[in-house]
Amino acid sequence: MQITCNYLFFFALINLFSCSPNPMTNHKYTNSLINETSPYLLQHAHNPVNWRAWNDATLDLAKKEHKPILISIGYSACHWCHVMEHESFENEEVAAILNASFICIKVDREERPDVDLVYMNAIQAITGQGGWPLNMFALPDARPFHGGTYFRKDEFIKVLNIIAKEFASNENKLIEFADELQKGIVKQESTIQQHKASEFNKATLTESIANWQGNFDSVWGGDDRAPKFPLPNNYMYLMQVANQTQNKELLNHVNNSLIRMARGGIYDQIRGGFARYSTDKYWKVPHFEKMLYDNGQLLSLYANAYKLTKNNEYKRVIDETVNWLVAEMLNIDNLFYSALDADSEGEEGKFYVWTEQELKKTLGKDYDFAALYFNVNKLGFWEHQNYILIRDGSDELLAKEQGYDLAQFKQKTVEIKTKLLQERNKRIKPGVDDKSLTSWNALTVIGLLDAYQATGNKPYFELSMNTLNALITKQMDKNGKLRRNFKEGKSTINGFLDDYAFLGQACLKMYETSFDETWLKRAEKLADYTLVHFYDAEEGFYYNAIEEKG
Repeated sequence: MQITCNYLFFFALINLFSCSPNPMTNHKYTNSLINETSPYLLQHAHNPVNWRAWNDATLDLAKKEHKPILISIGYSACHWCHVMEHESFENEEVAAILNASFICIKVDREERPDVDLVYMNAIQAITGQGGWPLNMFALPDARPFHGGTYFRKDEFIKVLNIIAKEFASNENKLIEFADELQKGIVKQESTIQQHKASEFNKATLTESIANWQGNFDSVWGGDDRAPKFPLPNNYMYLMQVANQTQNKELLNHVNNSLIRMARGGIYDQIRGGFARYSTDKYWKVPHFEKMLYDNGQLLSLYANAYKLTKNNEYKRVIDETVNWLVAEMLNIDNLFYSALDADSEGEEGKFYVWTEQELKKTLGKDYDFAALYFNVNKLGFWEHQNYILIRDGSDELLAKEQGYDLAQFKQKTVEIKTKLLQERNKRIKPGVDDKSLTSWNALTVIGLLDAYQATGNKPYFELSMNTLNALITKQMDKNGKLRRNFKEGKSTINGFLDDYAFLGQACLKMYETSFDETWLKRAEKLADYTLVHFYDAEEGFYYNAIEEKG
């Protein structure tokens, strides 16, 4: 829901926080990131690279020393961020080049979507694509001129040496490129802002759906491509259109997509919760990190699908996902953590996959049943003798094929999942990004309220109320101003547009559920603050972020 302001907003980003070094003696290297709270930044606090946080002091230092800047953006659950850290940022040869010739800044994109947005726009203008880790090279005034995403070590060293040499001998060329890049982005955004909306009618809707259907994967659901993301808003929209127009073909596609996702490896079959995306078109091999914002929105999607279809498989997904949220993501302040890493013990997915021998040892006589249920076969095989637990077929069909009463079959699956979960919990767990973000928690509140409305499960309502009260108490002041980040008892970083939008939506959802007008008034206060501080009446757009002291 972020709508960008024009590119010149970039130059307002420099009025932020400063930090001071506090070296520790039990690591060979410690840089100034040790003073940060972001789990992603702290992951890099003991790199030999002299990393600094994005703040006034760092940007002033780049100007004072007249050095180019490396701005490296990522997030704690990002697998390829970890890979590049291990290959390059932990490497002393790479660090020596960076420390000698660059001012090096690390940015957590989840804490600072404003900074990420500026440089993502730039990298897309330069290369036509984007992603994380995002590594952008900039002039001492922070204007970008070159960048990329993941670099292999040898390639990265070559790029660093070329840029250092060019800056030393031909700085004007880089300045010219930065000027042209800035002009191009400003022109692009100006074109977007000047674009007038065309008339919207039923024919437009019909045409857009027809074009979309041409890309559907009729077998595995979703769009016919890889990777596949479980995009909740897309499916919610299609489901609404299908229901309102009585389009059975469209509704069947949505249901097939949701069922395939729920049975695939992208869904944690023994604990609940979805990974960020599937690397293939079968929803089989996920990118294993679990993000709060995905799961909050997917709760809403499956809740609304359950209200429409009464498919008990959807209810199981709701119940299991909420159980996971409470067990692994909820902190003592009634706020939810941001993410679980894809990696553990230096390997992607190690926490979640199983060898045949591990399953046999854990399950004993129940192994054959589990092997059938979770496809410990060619379908579930991944790599290095590991299997990803996936399902293929409904419980009703499998129970009938195996001669089980349905209730007995379901009880058996619960017992097996319990055994596997107990054994899995003995493993070294993936890292937790333990910051709590206002917008992501608000999305989760909305998901919990949708789950309550769909199932009537009162604890879901109570959980949503606890979290929403925590957001209002800890993240919102009496005037409606929000903070984005909460960690270790501290609220930091001024809120962005998505924080206001999603928290306002959560308050409205709570009002619709409880009919307590307090929540309607809080939504109104957030809307008023947003209109005053974020809205550009002349352009008709909302700023994604605003320059604001304090």
